[in-house]
This record gives sequence, C-alpha cells and structure tokens, in this order.
Amino acid sequence: SPSSTSDPLVSHGHHFGRTVFTLCNYPSLLTNGILRLEQLEDTPLEDLSAEERREHRVFEQLLDSYPGLLERLKDGSEEEILHVGELIGKGAAGARGDDTKTLKSAVLDWISPRGEAIQPPLHRNSKIDRGFNHELTGSLLCPAGLDWNDPRIKENLRSGEMLVCGDQWPIFVYTNHIYDSEDPWCGLLRSRLLVYAYKHVFTSPSSVDREPKATRSGNARLHGMNSVTIGSLAYITTQVRFTLSSSSVFSRTDTTTDSETFYHSLLDLLEDPEECKEVDELLTWWNRQVFPASSAAKRAISANSALSKIQQRRIALKQATNANVAFS
Repeated sequence: SPSSTSDPLVSHGHHFGRTVFTLCNYPSLLTNGILRLEQLEDTPLEDLSAEERREHRVFEQLLDSYPGLLERLKDGSEEEILHVGELIGKGAAGARGDDTKTLKSAVLDWISPRGEAIQPPLHRNSKIDRGFNHELTGSLLCPAGLDWNDPRIKENLRSGEMLVCGDQWPIFVYTNHIYDSEDPWCGLLRSRLLVYAYKHVFTSPSSVDREPKATRSGNARLHGMNSVTIGSLAYITTQVRFTLSSSSVFSRTDTTTDSETFYHSLLDLLEDPEECKEVDELLTWWNRQVFPASSAAKRAISANSALSKIQQRRIALKQATNANVAFS
C-alpha cells in the first residue's frame, strides 16, 4: 500500500540493509532480539553462539539507529513487532532489488576493455551469458588462487564440475585482480570495480567517473552517511559478485551463487577483532576514495609541514623528559 511504502521505517530499511545487514529476516530478528534482551539479564552474551551474537549485534545497531524503536517494540503486540520487521525488511529488499537492477547494466561499462567493446557482447538486460560462460566475467569471478587461463580449470568451472562455495573469494576483489597467497590481505577489497560500484550506489551514479565531492547528493547524503561501513563494503562486494554471475534472482536461498555464505564470510573477516589493524587501514583507504572530505579519511600529515615539525618537536621533548626522569 502507498502508506507503507512511504513509512519512515521502509526508508530506514533501505539504508540499514545497505550499510549494516542485508540478508536477514527482519520480523524474526526483532522477535528474537526482544526475547534475547530478557535472556541477557541472566546470561552473558559470550554464552550465545557466534550466529546469535552477530544477530544481537545487528539488533542493537538497528535500535541505536532508529530513536524510539525499542519503546515501540517493548510496548507493541506481537503483530506490531512483526509489522515493524516487515516494513524494515521491505525497505532492505527494495533497495537490494534497485541496486541489483541498476548495477546489472552499469557493470558492463566498468569491465569493458578501454576503448573496446566486450567480445562476444554481453546483454544489459539478460544475465544468461555471464558467469563462467563468458571469458570476461569468468576471469573476474575465478576464485583467487586458481588460474583461469588453465583450460582444465576453466572447463571444470564452466561445467559445474568444480563447485565454487561462497567463501572462495573471486579474483575481482583484489587490486588489479592480483592475489598473493603469501599475503592474502594485500590488495583485498581494493579493486577499482568495487570503488565504481560503491560510488554508483552511495554517492550517485554520476560520481563514478569524476573526482568525488562531499556535496554530491545520493543515498549516503540522504541518510547523513559520511564514512564507509563494514556492512556496506560486504554488501557492495556481494552485489558485484552477483551482477557478474549468470544467476537471475538475488535471494538468500540461492545455492548457485551462494550469496549468503559469501556475504557472511566477508563480515566474518571484517568483524574479527584479530584483524582490526588491517580493517582500520582498509576503511581509511575506502574513505579516501568515497568521502575524501570526511574526518574518517584521515590522511597522514605532510612530512615537511609546520604541523609535522611541531609534533616531532613535542615527541622529542617528551622523550627527553622521560629519559631525564628515568635517570634522575
């Protein structure tokens, strides 16, 4: 109904799905979340399974991002909770569908060899000839660590004899599509294709070919977003992988592209506290690409600037003072 499409919860679902968590049954997320709040009065969060902890983290982020939602859920009937979940889910699914649709065509412009047409041509509205069926999309989707130029591997991927699971990441997620098995973090999630897709969705399609400007209106600006989130990075990467595939419907239950496993495997890495140094560096790099004017894109201070000289002097004085204290 028109009233439910314009409901602020649907709009919130658009943004929450893109930036925090997309492949989710929102009515059950809310129902479980409310029950878990009571459970956590007696049970520590650490006693829950990893899946339950992630679900609860998403639930808490949803509450934090929408003022008054917790009270509405606590005071509401079971029907009201389900209705709220359906509205948010409708927004998340709607945004996902819109992005899938626009990326399907746009991605062909980004993967075309410079100044040449894709051969044989790929259709903008049909995906049947994408995936491992086509030389170009196949070379991008080939799992990192496998050689697409090996005829046997290519044939096994095309025939389906070699099944690709969601946690086998495609080579397109790496800078210049180069994977270093000795250093798998090197270039991970920093490919030009991902940056184009991210800008297309978040800062508006017209910003892809230009220098990013903080003033451009787009989904990010509409929602006051000024830094790249872990969820948005996993979302865009999952969208691009799906766009290059030959599957026609993006769904949680699609076992061919295994999108849900892929999405979760990225979140597993990016949310792992052990990896926080690499993840922080990755997010700073992304903020420089997409939101260069924001404080999240913190740049290193210019080596010979007055500010750097003052800081160096302060460090030197501090060290001298500490040394004097130590020896006194």
